[in-house]
Amino acid sequence: MENNVVLTMRGITMTFPGVKALDHVDFTLRKGEIHALMGENGAGKSTLIKCLTGINAFEAGEIHVDGIEGPVVNHSTMDAQKKGIATVYQEVNLCPNLSVAENLFIGREPRTRFGTIDWKTMIRKSQKIMDDLDMNIDVTQNLEEYSLALQQMIAIARAVDMESKVLILDEPTSSLDDNEVEKLFRLMNRLKSQGVGIVFVTHFLEQVYAVCDRITVLRNGQLVGEYLVEELPRVKLVAAMMGKDFDDLAAIKSGETPDFSHAEVLIDAKGLSHRGTIKPFDLEIHKGEVVGLTGLLGSGRSELARVIYGADKNQTGTLKVGGKEAKINAPIDAMNLGMGLLPDDRKAEGIIGDLSVRENIILALQARRGMFKLLPMSKQIEIADQYIDAVQIKTASRESLIKQLSGGNQQKVILARWLATNPDFLILDEPTRGIDVGTKTEIQKLVLKLAGEGKSIMFISSEIDEMLRTCSKLGVMRDGAKVGEITEDLTQEHVMKAIAGGGSNE
Repeated sequence: MENNVVLTMRGITMTFPGVKALDHVDFTLRKGEIHALMGENGAGKSTLIKCLTGINAFEAGEIHVDGIEGPVVNHSTMDAQKKGIATVYQEVNLCPNLSVAENLFIGREPRTRFGTIDWKTMIRKSQKIMDDLDMNIDVTQNLEEYSLALQQMIAIARAVDMESKVLILDEPTSSLDDNEVEKLFRLMNRLKSQGVGIVFVTHFLEQVYAVCDRITVLRNGQLVGEYLVEELPRVKLVAAMMGKDFDDLAAIKSGETPDFSHAEVLIDAKGLSHRGTIKPFDLEIHKGEVVGLTGLLGSGRSELARVIYGADKNQTGTLKVGGKEAKINAPIDAMNLGMGLLPDDRKAEGIIGDLSVRENIILALQARRGMFKLLPMSKQIEIADQYIDAVQIKTASRESLIKQLSGGNQQKVILARWLATNPDFLILDEPTRGIDVGTKTEIQKLVLKLAGEGKSIMFISSEIDEMLRTCSKLGVMRDGAKVGEITEDLTQEHVMKAIAGGGSNE
């Protein structure tokens, strides 16, 4: 092994039923580098990581780790950890009901000479880890007391403290705000200076260029190439990931933003609020209009959508749908009024992992019909096939379990579920988070197509440029309040200023 190389993977091959997930893939990680692993959903990134960390058994190829003689085969994540390979996943896999200190030292608790847990030492060491990472956290509090973003940082802190030679960060920034991303990058650079090799899996191109040294691109289970960041312009990276020269994303939305002021008002919210999360707000959405909700993480974007949809009951105000006052006490009422909600946490609130793609697609339609009016199988198959094709879901079969699909394709299944109900109003909460550039573009184009067909859409995203491409109006959120609306001069700079200062140009 070369002197500065900490990990080499050569010729890694793995087949799932009917799909070659990895086809002779090579990957090299050097000491003290941050190496981006990029590719569209289904490209093989997660599979490659799972082969390394012992979750998947690969059929061919070899893995070598610095300081270990001969090829390495891990049979579990614990196995990998013992060899200095730690992974932090997008979904934090710690124990929310235990304290931060217990989570940091789970499985390796300091012991007293009597063999019991040395709580004093564990708390002291935990507090030092947090302080060293500039994290203002009380380690005696339960993990669940902290935001998802902080839980993510705690998971990384645990991996760091285990003196890993290789740290794999799988979509770690999906639920972090800019401030927290900044902290994470500082931490990554500190580890890099200590010689740790970091594998960084992300869909945020700007983050790759901000923090990475090299990029390895996979496509359809094959290695496209390894590049130095400074030698690979963004357009070339996107082309490498997609396998074709890529039209500028900005070209998705063409021409002037249409004026909806004279169109029929579909959703008319007046003074709606939810105790503790959302202050009273007004919002009008016209037929065929795409309205964005922007604001920092935790500003109340998702909560506002949940109040309209009835997932959280409003305490004050009125809601009119199509000119008639609506009483929405639960999501089923919203569904019956022609609404659909694609939630931001697709793992917890969207997919049902042990059901097939077909069953997941027809779920909302079946719920609306009621338990005793089952859709005939022939109709289920027709609907599933129609939307697998329409939304271009990559799946071996309509009967494949949804949990076997990549994240982007799971997202498309949930979108298909709502499209199958033919809604008049669709709330899309972070519909493109954690999915690749190509699928993002497809979803954005689909949003504009649906709007063109007269459907009204609320679009919530952390990526301002994505909103500028799809929305005709933006509501600005801050600290649970709708602080403004932007209807013209939809530019990145103007939106940023509105989020920071809460101005409005209504």
